[in-house]
Amino acid sequence: MKANRWKIPVAISVVTLLVTIGFSQTAVTTADPGHRGRHFGRMLGVSAGYLDLTDAQKTQMKDIVTREKPTIQPLMQQLAQNRQQMRQLESAGTFDETKVRSLATQQSQTMAELMVQRARIKSELMQVLTPDQKTKRAAFEARKEARLQRRSQGGQNAPGEATPNP
Repeated sequence: MKANRWKIPVAISVVTLLVTIGFSQTAVTTADPGHRGRHFGRMLGVSAGYLDLTDAQKTQMKDIVTREKPTIQPLMQQLAQNRQQMRQLESAGTFDETKVRSLATQQSQTMAELMVQRARIKSELMQVLTPDQKTKRAAFEARKEARLQRRSQGGQNAPGEATPNP
């Protein structure tokens, strides 16, 4: 059971990274100012609108994500290939534990590398933020963590607790 605990946070991180990279080519250039650059904020855990990113910050962040895309794409492709191979092994009708373990090991190594790359990119994106934006982001993350803790303990958000839409 403990081995499965890390899979959900890793999956969430991977999905967040995929969404960030997927929108990096279009979100900043859209004509709708309400949606400009939101994907960078999402990479940081909050909406860019909430952080009031400047156009210069959005440009810097887009450059970072664009520069790192070639590093991330092969890892994402490897994850997809491993998932496909695992599906094939599962539907083969006979169980080959050696192959499954080998594939699971490859998948965990790829996920670990993705987590490292995501953390590195997030760190670079954080360097673009002003001290006020970093403080605002930290406060948002603290509120989010508190909500998660309450939910995991069976509680819900306090009545009237307002949070920005990330």
